Amino acid sequence: METINLRVMFSTRGALASLSLSMLLSSLGTSIANVALPTLMQTFSTSFQKVQWIILAYLLAITTLIVSVGRLSDIIGRRRLLLVGLSLFVAASVLCGISSSLWMLIAARAVQGLGAAIMMVLTLAFVSEIIPKDKIGSAMGLLGAMSAIGTAFGPALGGVLISKIGWQSIFLVNIPLGILAFIFAYRYLPVDRQEQIKDEISFDNVGTLILVLTLAAYALAMTIGRGSFGLLNIVLLLIAILGSCLFMFVEAKVTSPLIPLDMFRDPLLSAGLIMSALVSTVLMATLVVGPFYLSYALELNVAHVGMVMAAGPLVVAFTSVLAGRMVDWFGAQLITIIGLIGIAVGSFSLSVIPIRFGIPGYIFPVVIITLGYALFQTANNTAVMKNVLRDQRGVISGMLNLSRNLGLITGASLMGAVFAFASGTSDIATANPEVVASGMRITFVVATVLIVFAFVVAVVSQVLATRKALFANA
Repeated sequence: METINLRVMFSTRGALASLSLSMLLSSLGTSIANVALPTLMQTFSTSFQKVQWIILAYLLAITTLIVSVGRLSDIIGRRRLLLVGLSLFVAASVLCGISSSLWMLIAARAVQGLGAAIMMVLTLAFVSEIIPKDKIGSAMGLLGAMSAIGTAFGPALGGVLISKIGWQSIFLVNIPLGILAFIFAYRYLPVDRQEQIKDEISFDNVGTLILVLTLAAYALAMTIGRGSFGLLNIVLLLIAILGSCLFMFVEAKVTSPLIPLDMFRDPLLSAGLIMSALVSTVLMATLVVGPFYLSYALELNVAHVGMVMAAGPLVVAFTSVLAGRMVDWFGAQLITIIGLIGIAVGSFSLSVIPIRFGIPGYIFPVVIITLGYALFQTANNTAVMKNVLRDQRGVISGMLNLSRNLGLITGASLMGAVFAFASGTSDIATANPEVVASGMRITFVVATVLIVFAFVVAVVSQVLATRKALFANA
């Protein structure tokens, strides 16, 4: 009996190791490349507008394909698709490292983004399959910590690798980690059951195509022009709106939809997706507005800005595991509420903090925001994924990741636009420090309002879920 228990324990830990490495690699793929953009501009003798597609190609691939790969995993099996995703990610990393032209690098980054999309979706989908229900919060916390570690240390690691070895190394470093994740996944993840592949279920090709084009249009509308909305942005946004309407019409008609619309009748699922998007929008405000406030209001140099900006991800990295245990101890609903309150308090503090409080006056609210985010993200992921049916885990995990990505994309554009408008100047670099500080404060007034709305959504959804359960048992 003891031998069996030890085997189960090692198998679970090996499976968690593969999922943790997958989450680390996918987040590292986003953050580590940002620091290389100036070097790559010189290497390929090109403009910033062109070199930024190294980042955008990766993010667009993830955003547009993440729901589709989630649904595909429900049909063909999660283990085999994760192995494909890891293989794609490693192969694309090799291509990135040997790229001889900018467009070859961009194409390889898009393939790497596809691999990352598969990895991000299946790490969450697998948790509810291999971890007991009373431990899911702890596992979600571990994955959240790995994601934060990749985000926090990516720029620093990238800077060291570029200075010591060269820009190719920031992509080639993924290879040994990816191979290790593949070995753990192959050895320890549960083999897909044959009955999981259902002949009567077909992949929704039309719905997938419409959703991919719709999400691509929206993501481009939010990123092209770097926050300045022009005619092209408006046209893309209209295409995204029309595409959303067409997608819902198609999904209501097909026999095996990509996203079954009736799942949105679950108030906790719908609320979880809405809250995830809102919280991600606010989190992005700290990443978009923070550097300007630190540089031009507090007048810090680049090195000090980087150190201060690392505080947030480090808080998430060191607290996510504890947040997961709190979810297991006290329940996802309560921790979700506490997390939202923390984000609201931190956002409100940034909306009233005077310049004279300096660096501590900025770091303290940001730490509160990111601590609240660690609690919220872990609790919300657990609440959404805990009781999902086996054949819907992939698509719902994809939707959860999508809501977060859309929130980040929207936050980068929306919060950047609010900050620019509130500052009242077209040249932040020459603006008076108090003007920059005023823009930051107004931005976080908007952020506080968004979190209050998320709080209302959380409370109302829990009331509706309780009422639904009472009627079901009556």
